[in-house]
Amino acid sequence: MSATSVLARKWRPRNFAQLAGQEHVVQALTNALSQNRLHHAYLFTGTRGVGKTTIARIFAKSLNCESGITATPCGVCGACTEIDTGRFVDLIELDAASNTQVDNMRELLESALYAPTSGRFKVYIIDEVHMLSKSAFNAMLKTLEEPPSHVKFILATTDPQKIPVTVLSRCLQFNLKQLPPALIFSHLQYVLGQENIPYENGALNLVARAAQGSMRDALSLMDQAIAYSSGKVDESLVRTMLGAIDQGYLFDLLQTLRAGDGVGLLRIADDMAIRSIAFEAALQDLATLLHRIALAQTIPQAIPDDEPERARLLELAQQFTPEEIQLNYQIVIHGRNEIDLAPDEYAGFTMTLLRMLAFAPQATVASVGQPASRAASVRQSAEPAMASASKLVAAEPAPARSFAPVQSVASGTDLDWNTLMSQLNLQGMARELAKNCVLTSFVEGRLVLNLAPQHKHLQTNKIAQDKLQAALAEYFVKPIRLVVELAGAHNVATPAAVEQHEKQTRQQQAEDAIKQDAFVREAQAMLGAQVVENSIRPV
Repeated sequence: MSATSVLARKWRPRNFAQLAGQEHVVQALTNALSQNRLHHAYLFTGTRGVGKTTIARIFAKSLNCESGITATPCGVCGACTEIDTGRFVDLIELDAASNTQVDNMRELLESALYAPTSGRFKVYIIDEVHMLSKSAFNAMLKTLEEPPSHVKFILATTDPQKIPVTVLSRCLQFNLKQLPPALIFSHLQYVLGQENIPYENGALNLVARAAQGSMRDALSLMDQAIAYSSGKVDESLVRTMLGAIDQGYLFDLLQTLRAGDGVGLLRIADDMAIRSIAFEAALQDLATLLHRIALAQTIPQAIPDDEPERARLLELAQQFTPEEIQLNYQIVIHGRNEIDLAPDEYAGFTMTLLRMLAFAPQATVASVGQPASRAASVRQSAEPAMASASKLVAAEPAPARSFAPVQSVASGTDLDWNTLMSQLNLQGMARELAKNCVLTSFVEGRLVLNLAPQHKHLQTNKIAQDKLQAALAEYFVKPIRLVVELAGAHNVATPAAVEQHEKQTRQQQAEDAIKQDAFVREAQAMLGAQVVENSIRPV
């Protein structure tokens, strides 16, 4: 395909009216041009392919159009046509990625001192400006502080965090957003219609999602799809071109979850492993599917009639409640964030599935007629482990220090607070609060903690309580109401007290071991050696 027929170039917007999805930027620039309230430096930020350089070139035409400064350049005068073809002498474009040094910037700024050759303004477009060196930024800063009246700077970047604040403060900043798949899809329909190229909507959907918010990437992918499909943009061929896998397994997964079939969920995960499907990407796709189901439940018209998966989306939207979809979405998002912490991706993925199954409402399991047998199965599998744990506890020597008894946790909520606290993402005072409490009850989302009296100052620390409550809600994936009460005794078996007691026990055992060591005793007897106090540490 020749350069002139590349879709991304051929269908590049030539004026503000042709731009899609950046109305907030277009409106601001249009108002500035119409009212002749122009700044000397502009900064466009956003991911690749969303229109930063395109808007900069249209703005340059608006400033230099022979009809005058206008938000609607004529497009036919010498200045407009030369800017469109990249031949306008007073439009200087610089790629900062390959011109990072201060010498390049000084040369550019020296040329800025001279008046425009043919246009009204000299316009400097500096792409990926964050790549400039510190000294190059310093050189630019001097000109930005006192720019010549005939100069306009338009900076573009994908990473504004790397631009010095001193430069940012001298620019009008516009953040260009990623384009939604629906907008990209409709634009691709328009382009292919104008090009008289037949297509399938499913193929355009695939390309729109693969573009990840970039219209330029979408048009480049469409170029490939046209060549790959030999004329017609066919869904199956585009799927092969993109290396995309039919996501029907995700629908099957949710259907299996709906049936409460744990064995079936693991079977799907095993099939995914055989097909080499990346589990992290699968969780991302599953979150996207749950989002689309939520849309189908609340705004059915958001699902186009020609959506290839519309029937299955609407079917799942009927089978799950909105609350279930929201809960499963949260579980999947957390699962994806935590997958790097799992022993491996398979374990992280299957644990997410099992968590979704565990939080499924009782009605889900009852609908397949197996609540009793399944619950019994869970109890039977858990009993050996519980028995082993009991033996281990019984084998431990009884602690020398006794703790005040704690009220039993309500039936059905047998949680080990020490273990639970270690799994919460807590820091600072929130962690101190948790370490110095014991769990007394957890019923219907109301979790009551007893705080050791010697740490009563933590009871009035609302920030710590809010953080602990948020961590609990995140862990249980549901709202939690936290209540902190003072315990009646000082020697409550809080995690901090247990930790301190275990530390003291290990220290005493280490000291006893040194005292009984034959080599140490011999050194003391023969050489008069002494053990240095506080030098013994348990290993």
